[in-house]
Amino acid sequence: MARQAAAAFAANAPIAKTLRPVREESVDFDTTKNLFVEGDNLDALKLLQESYLGKVKLIYIDPPYNTGNDFVYSDSFATTKDEELRRSGQVTEDGVPLLANTSANGRFHSDWLSMMYPRLRLARNLLSDDGVLVVSIDENEHSNLVALCTEVFGTESYVGEIVLKNSSKNDQSYISMQHEYIVFFVKSRAANPGNWVERKEGLDKIYAAFESFSQQYGADWAAINAAAKDWYKDFAASDPVSGSKHYNWMDDRGIYFASDISGPNDGQYVYDLPHPTEGLPCKMPASGWRYPEEEMKRRVADNRVHFDVHHTSVPKNKTYLANTETQSLTSIRYVDGRAASKRLATLFGEKVFTNPKDELLLRDIYRAVGVGGEDVVLDMFAGSGSALQAVWELNLASGTDACFIGIQVAEDLNESLKTSKGTAKQITANAIKMLSRLGRSATVAEIGKERLRLAGNKLRASAPMLATGFRSLKVDTTNMADVLRAPDDTDQLALTELEGSVKPDRSSEDLLFQVLLDWGLELTMPISVEHLEGYEVFVVEDGALIACFDLEVSPELMRAIAKREPLRAVFRDSGFASDDARINTEQIFRELSPATDVKAI
Repeated sequence: MARQAAAAFAANAPIAKTLRPVREESVDFDTTKNLFVEGDNLDALKLLQESYLGKVKLIYIDPPYNTGNDFVYSDSFATTKDEELRRSGQVTEDGVPLLANTSANGRFHSDWLSMMYPRLRLARNLLSDDGVLVVSIDENEHSNLVALCTEVFGTESYVGEIVLKNSSKNDQSYISMQHEYIVFFVKSRAANPGNWVERKEGLDKIYAAFESFSQQYGADWAAINAAAKDWYKDFAASDPVSGSKHYNWMDDRGIYFASDISGPNDGQYVYDLPHPTEGLPCKMPASGWRYPEEEMKRRVADNRVHFDVHHTSVPKNKTYLANTETQSLTSIRYVDGRAASKRLATLFGEKVFTNPKDELLLRDIYRAVGVGGEDVVLDMFAGSGSALQAVWELNLASGTDACFIGIQVAEDLNESLKTSKGTAKQITANAIKMLSRLGRSATVAEIGKERLRLAGNKLRASAPMLATGFRSLKVDTTNMADVLRAPDDTDQLALTELEGSVKPDRSSEDLLFQVLLDWGLELTMPISVEHLEGYEVFVVEDGALIACFDLEVSPELMRAIAKREPLRAVFRDSGFASDDARINTEQIFRELSPATDVKAI
């Protein structure tokens, strides 16, 4: 209970931090709807609370699996950071990092849960009422994850999971685990009734095969049926194509399954149905026909009933593949775990990340659960960026305009290299060398950003209109410098001490994003920079906000901005030469734009 209380405190504890834009790391900074945030996701989630409250359709996370070898976040609840790191066994007594949470640790599971709990609490706030949480996990923390999420999201939130067969390894004691889990939770069953469907896998192969049969046999439907049955035999039972092998007939309309035509109630419709060539009554199903006689005649005339060669066989319905391409989201998946790694290695030119998640599988999951339009997808353990690229893949395949928020801590690859073994050690070394060549820090976050740049270029090569930009932000300390208290040590601040409260290394754009956070505005609003009356002015979303952070401002600038009647206007507090200047500004806006909310920082 103490650990749970501490974790809850971590979720609610305020922080003196902000998000700083990094324009030079971004792509299409001024217009993109996507965010990549570098920093601890606990801090980032807190900073995003107001701007994205209830606006995220889907949260996908691939958290540390807690295998004893992977990175584990640590939150300092009531202790200092150093004390917490030593207590949790993540550093030695001498402060040397140990990026593992070993099973020898008495709090092996509780430390992982304490890390996850506050993050899930904050993430829940961001989900829309019909929002979905999707979590990749293995057997180490699977049961704990389900228990934790049902506590945070409610007992009815758990709606099922996909068992992902992605390995053929045989190197474990007891039972060799060859699968992982993708677990699904909803914020509200009432708001999201679960009408989740997916396109059946293997359909493109089937359509291509029948096209070749048609070219070879023309309208010889029996020959096509025989060829199709032989073709289906080449696929293993685990192959998705085999799941549709009953679609082995074809006519002028397309591929179909000769399905049951019997009545739902015994003896409901009983009549003679003549065979189209023999003229004799066909054999009737034991429970009678499914349709009334007149409806059956219409179906026969429309060639929607499948007859065998002789009247002694029961006719069948024609159920066309084109009308049954979708199915409910299924709980068993066979995915070649090497495919995503190969695609990522091809993108970078070498292997730079171990075991990336499959962006095409995630694309299909997004589509199945209803991500579309301008929905927002959040990944707070972004890693190599698979879940983020999956949003672009969805937009490319479905014509949607969904966007993402990715969060990734600047995990030091040089530290990871010290504990890596085997293939992982070489892959980590590749990543460090690659980032060094690019002049970037050796962190996982930099891999994610570079992947987005490369994937964006590749996707735009085939779809130039596809939006593949992202706005890079970093969690940092507050923009405000520590302000000294008045000499009498009261809580009152001397007026002179307010001036120059902005840290000297912070830019006007830093202050702009602080204002967006403070006002709870989305951090992807389009931004343009103008020069008005000789001053640099930021115009956000055509006047939702106009800001000027120059060190001095004039009445002429105030009038020019007020005439535009923005919803909000903000200035640097020290930009006003005197209290009279502030009062004058208030009067100008009261006269020219009384609805504008004016603020000074």
